[in-house]
Parts: sequence; structure tokens; C-alpha cells
Amino acid sequence: MKPTTLLCSLVGPSAGAGQFTVSSSTSDGKEVFDGYVSYSIELSSFPDFAGNNSHPNTFSDNLLENLGHYMGSKPYIRVGGNTQDYALYDASLPYALNGTYDLRRSGDYPTTIFIGPSYFESYNAWKHVKFSHGLNLGLGGNSSRGWRSLQDTVPLVCKALGKGKLYAWQYGNEPDLYSTSAQGPVRPSSWDEATYVEQWLNGTRMVKTLIEEHCPELLNGYGYLAPAFGGVNNRLKAPKAWAAGINSDKNIELFSTHNYISGAASPGVTLQDTLLNHAVTKRSVDAHIAEYTTLRTQDPSETPLIFGECNSLYNQGRPGLSNTFGAALWAVDFLLYSASAGFKRVHLHMGTDYRYASWQPIATNRTTIGTKAPYYGNIAAAAFLGNLAKQPSTVVEISLPGRGNYESAYAAYTRAGTTLARLIVLNMHGHNTTVDGAGLVPLPETPARGAVNYTFTIAAVAGMSSAGAKLPIPGTVVGIQRLWANGSDAITGITWDGWSYNHELDEGRPVRLKNVTVWETAVIDADGGVTITVPHSSAITNPRTLIKRLAP
Repeated sequence: MKPTTLLCSLVGPSAGAGQFTVSSSTSDGKEVFDGYVSYSIELSSFPDFAGNNSHPNTFSDNLLENLGHYMGSKPYIRVGGNTQDYALYDASLPYALNGTYDLRRSGDYPTTIFIGPSYFESYNAWKHVKFSHGLNLGLGGNSSRGWRSLQDTVPLVCKALGKGKLYAWQYGNEPDLYSTSAQGPVRPSSWDEATYVEQWLNGTRMVKTLIEEHCPELLNGYGYLAPAFGGVNNRLKAPKAWAAGINSDKNIELFSTHNYISGAASPGVTLQDTLLNHAVTKRSVDAHIAEYTTLRTQDPSETPLIFGECNSLYNQGRPGLSNTFGAALWAVDFLLYSASAGFKRVHLHMGTDYRYASWQPIATNRTTIGTKAPYYGNIAAAAFLGNLAKQPSTVVEISLPGRGNYESAYAAYTRAGTTLARLIVLNMHGHNTTVDGAGLVPLPETPARGAVNYTFTIAAVAGMSSAGAKLPIPGTVVGIQRLWANGSDAITGITWDGWSYNHELDEGRPVRLKNVTVWETAVIDADGGVTITVPHSSAITNPRTLIKRLAP
């Protein structure tokens, strides 16, 4: 079989002529980890998302199962966030968590928190899920009651996460912001990398002592997500923390960094030019790659790169932006670009009542229980990646010269990069259907929806090796799946390949809607090309292995 290349040309509304090459194999070696699309859950919200022994949250579990269906394993769950550094242990507390809100600090989560013994029941609610637990460095590193909580908590985590459920440990959340936090500094202005590393090593060595005493079986594979900095431009810098010896015990399993594209209240933030803008996403992710590259020159040991916490807009997102279908498209672009850049796993952050969350786990006086728009982007990315437990994938960005910032495309390769398996195209040109783009009041006259026609052509390329690659045969039928909604501002009516995951239909289990076109196909023409139409504010891919020869 001759090696092949896939060529893509664009014609149609707002699309200049162009031809783009996709190799049938790749040698970049950037295979992602299993459970690539994973989650970070605010420590104070975890009991809401998971439930407990008597009342497990089956809605959340159904949504995790859906992702596991595509990826071959359920998402990994990191329990932490800002509230891990407020949480103290109270052995006498008769319920899981007691949180007090201080609206001067945050209206989205409590900043005075006590957790009781039953808090750890939440780790029993979801089967076949691995967890990391966030320990309190904010108070644990400089107060006696925080240190006591560390000593009391580790044995409980051991008990809860034994038998193969432990993913990793984390000590401290975003310590690079401890002296500048908008929710109130917990360290003096003199806070620096050397002091941070001293406190981190002190705490993590105590954790190891406690593990040796209470659960020595967990020492095998024992490691941390660190340094869990909030970004690359804050007071503390990761390369300086490494130089100060943070990994001197060689117990950092994954280099974990955090990312938000922008802020919920940042000036100039819009759906089109912030979230639906590939250049913004690329620039944001690339800054982390540059930092990691610097770090690897200091410490070339294999410490894989992950986003331990990320989402669209920090401060829990903005209504009309972070909860829309546009945010679902952003999530696909962010997840896949991060994979192409070298990230091994991505944990999208969530919390109860958070605007950017993929779902709301319970009904509150602020938010209705339900599946939210971003979840559909998570599903589409997972489907594109395929069964990672069975066949790891490498993602490569397809260059689209001249296409501007509102379109992107990716190829997924399997069998160690030798086989081109799937393509995905995102048309992120905005299409609003409601007043002010808020997703609520319909426009009296919805403008016409533009579209772009994409033609993919596969051709042989000499001198390349591609085991398993196949030339397309004219007449071959190719399956197409769409990520779809009425517009980029939609907050309801969203589907992936005609599936709805809404709570009210079957508690988050997939339900095929009858009013959505599915099982679309395109036919390879005589020149080896296939043409598909992608309306503005939508995405298409071919993750389904529906490819067959038409009868003559």
C-alpha cells in the first residue's frame, strides 16, 4: 500500500481558495494519556457533584460514563481548587462540609470551610474513577490548625482512595498567587519561590511519613500534581521553583499548570474575539509550552505536562459567554490544540453554580440542575480522540493559511502515529440568534447563517512511511458527525451527532433526538475528494468508523 496524504481545499461563503495538506502519518510522538478529557472539581463542591454512600449523584456519573464510552475510560477527577486552601478538618462535624460565604471575598464559594469524616464518602460514589485530593498548604504551611488538619486528613484520604482509586496528591492550589490573591492574601509580600519550596517540602515529607504509617501500599506510584501555579505571569515562576529544589525528592509525577483564556470581568472580553478565536487560544497555550520548555532544560527528567485546572474565563465564567454553545466550540479547540502542543491530559474546572461548568450537579436557588453547553464540546473532543485505553492518539493541528482566527482543524493519528484516523473542522464564525447574544430572548429576525464548504482529498505522497494507510476509493461512503446548535449564543437545544445528554430526558444518558439529522454521509468522488458543508458556529468530524464501498 502506498503512503498517503490528505489534502483539504476550501470554497464557499467567506472562504478564499486554498489547499491544505494533512500527512497520513506523524512522527511528533505526542500521544495523549488515557482519560485526556478530565475534570477538576472545587473541593467545596465535590459532595454536590459526587453525592455520598446513601445518595450517590447518578446524574454526574452518567455524564462521566458517556465520556468513558468514547475514551475507553472515565475522566480522572482532581478535587481541589481555591477552596482546598481554606478547608480544615473537624472530626466532630456530623455532615460532609460546613462552608461560610464572605461576599467581600467571593460570592461563588465559601472561604471558611470545615470538612468532616463523611466528606470522604464522596470518593465512593463513582465507580472506575481515579482521583487526586487537594491538601491545604494555604493554612497548612503556616498555622498549627492547618498543620493538624494535614495530619488528620491524609489517613482519611488513604482509606478512601485505596484499592486503585488514587490518581495523585496535590499540596496547595495556585501558591504563586498566595501573596496577591483577590480573595485575600495568605502570605506576605516577601513570599518567593525559596520560601514556597521550603514549605512544600516540609508538608509533602510529612505526607509521606503519614502514608508509610497508615497506607504503605500507596507508596508504590506515589506522586504529586505540582506546582499547580495559576499561570505563567504571576509572582512565583515554575522554573525558579524547580531551581529551588521543589522536585528534589523526585515525587512530582505530573507537571501541573493552570490556565484561563481571560477573566469574566476583563475589559473587552467577547464571545467571538476571546473564546471563538483560535489565535487567542493558541497564544495562551503556547505560553505554557514555552515555560515547560525552559523547565525541561533545567530538569530533563520525564515529568509529563498537564493542565490540572483550566476553563474559559476565571472567576467562574460570565453568563452569555461561558455557558453558551460558543464555549462548547472553544472547549473543543482548547482541548485539541493543547493535545497538539504536548499536553497529556486536561482537567476542566467546575463548581456548583459556576457559569463555565459542564454541568450543574444539583438544583440550587441560583441554578437549575442540568447539562450545560460546554459538556457537548467535551463529548465531541472525546469522540474525536477515540478509545485511548485501547489505541492512544496523537493530535496534530492542520495549518489553514489565510483562513483567519475563526477556523481550526485537527487530525488524530493512531498506531504510534502511523495511521491517520480522524479529522475535525471547527467553523467558529459567530452566529447569534438572541438579543445581545445572551442566549435568552430570540431575535425577531434571525440573520442568515453562513457556511464554508470543505473538500478533503487524499493523494499518494512519495517517500513517506505509513503502515495501515489506505487510499480512498471513489464511491466510498464516509460518515459525518456534527456538533450543533442554533447559534453560538445558544444555551439549549445543543446536540452531538443528534444525541442529547440533557438531565430531563434520561438523567444525562444519551437520547437520540428525532428532529436532528444524523447518519449523514459524503461520497468520495472520482478525483478522490469529499466535500462537506460546515455552517458558522458548528463543527464536524468523522470519528465514527462508518466507511464502506457503495455497490456498483
